[in-house]
Amino acid sequence: MTTKSVPASPSKLWLAALKPPMYSVAIIPIWVGSAIAWSDQQSINGVIFGTFLSAAILIIAWLNLTNDVFDADTGIDVNKPHSLVNLTGNQSLIFWLANLFLGLGCLGILAIAWWQQDVTVLGLILCSCFLGYTYQGPPFRLGYQGLGEIICFVTFGPLAVSAAYYSQTQSWSAHSWAASIIVGLTTSLILLCSHFHQVADDLAAGKRSPIVRLGTERGARLLPWICGSIFGLIGIFTALHLFPLGALLTLASFPLAFYLCQHVLKFHDQPRYVSNCKFIAVAFHFVSGILLGIGILA
Repeated sequence: MTTKSVPASPSKLWLAALKPPMYSVAIIPIWVGSAIAWSDQQSINGVIFGTFLSAAILIIAWLNLTNDVFDADTGIDVNKPHSLVNLTGNQSLIFWLANLFLGLGCLGILAIAWWQQDVTVLGLILCSCFLGYTYQGPPFRLGYQGLGEIICFVTFGPLAVSAAYYSQTQSWSAHSWAASIIVGLTTSLILLCSHFHQVADDLAAGKRSPIVRLGTERGARLLPWICGSIFGLIGIFTALHLFPLGALLTLASFPLAFYLCQHVLKFHDQPRYVSNCKFIAVAFHFVSGILLGIGILA
């Protein structure tokens, strides 16, 4: 059960609830998209980059908080002491705090649209926010149908990376689309890994996550194929000159991917030991994304 994998001290519960490692999913798409923009035009607008990054972090805060709120409605977090709703005992407070973060984040994107006199980036981010809402928000709750990974891929891959690139260039690029596939896959991998330790709670709440549908063993055997496809695509995109040769620097993140796959294959049916696999996936996502951006710049 989930409770066995959660630390008991209040400070650790709050740290787990705030999920600081998860904010890498806001940083990496902006970083990669902006790195490609720099590579294409040898400059970026620092104010737009900083505004976009801040807005993305605020929007991720909204997403994390509302997920706790909507999960409280379904009862799936009843055994999750590090839910912000469970910690505060005030679902309404968390809901309105989340909306405040969303409003501030959207104001940042609106500022970019105003500076550029172009609403394209605003449209892309609003689309991302809507998809993010459908993951857990009523009446959609598409995450409960096992569609969360697809939503995650589109939102943090093609939409977010392309928006970051467009915010700097006001144009489109096959290079950024290719990079968005890599970022989308590594982000979806985080969500997939988050299901292994909570199969019992998901089943009780009627959530048909991919791991519930596949079973933990088959889900674990899927991970090497996903990680292999990520590195394979990097090689293909480099061979097609969509990435510069420096993008192969991303291959240095292979040990993290290998460790993730081995860890989950070993402990897939032991919630207490597999619960940390999503943080290994976060580390792989962050390191591979940083290396991809550096390789493109180099």
